[in-house]
Amino acid sequence: MKHLILNADDFGYSYGVNYGIIESHLRGVLTSTTLMAGMPGFDHAVSLAKAHPSLGVGVHLTLTCGRPVLTDHKTLTEPNGDFHSQAYYHNEEQPLDKDEVYREWKAQIEKVLAAGIEPTHLDSHHHVHTFRGLEDVFVRLAREYDLPVRNSRRDCTDNHVQGVPCPNYLVDFIEGSGAHFHTPLTEYAPAIESNMHRILLKAFKTLDCVEIMCHPAYLDTAVMLHSSFNLHRMCEVDLLISPATKAFIEQLEDVSLANYKTFYQEVRK
Repeated sequence: MKHLILNADDFGYSYGVNYGIIESHLRGVLTSTTLMAGMPGFDHAVSLAKAHPSLGVGVHLTLTCGRPVLTDHKTLTEPNGDFHSQAYYHNEEQPLDKDEVYREWKAQIEKVLAAGIEPTHLDSHHHVHTFRGLEDVFVRLAREYDLPVRNSRRDCTDNHVQGVPCPNYLVDFIEGSGAHFHTPLTEYAPAIESNMHRILLKAFKTLDCVEIMCHPAYLDTAVMLHSSFNLHRMCEVDLLISPATKAFIEQLEDVSLANYKTFYQEVRK
């Protein structure tokens, strides 16, 4: 049996994001999410996850949004204590202490564990683990905690990252559709739907496990003020709970919905 994982990033970002993710799971096809340990909606997300244990919950390791769990960093934060933006990590001349990254990410994982959540896997916000050699830190932690990881190498269909299990292929709702943040709302969901069908039909001809990355949410002040990707998140909720989406997935031959826990159990047999 082949597996399709639908993972929502940003669990814990805010109440609106949390509710959109839970709705997409309870009424739709969403199987998995990843939790941000340093965001204001963390405790709310934990309570929702415990109330709905069928939703797989991993850790969304963060360096580019919100504040760190630890407070003694020298290279990871702005003077006000917030994490740097993505641009900082794209500049090779900016200082970056990988030991600080390791300690911070480990603290984020430990915070999730201390809250009573057993993580299913690791990924990262803005794929920051792929910047400036941080994949080594990412893989080190995956091995320490015995967790699978997201395959963020878009040109690779291997099922391991440095020996750590991962799905064969990652599809982003946005990139996979040819849509973008400024696509009109009326065109966004149809673009995703048609292109996602084509991509999945092709992928499952040769691959065993595919992850679709998405960002469903209901809107609140936090999303509107702090996320450049906002209105379109509502469209993703609608798409994930659509009967047409469920019907299409059911028609995929020898493919079942899964989360990372299911995937990892199969890999380890």
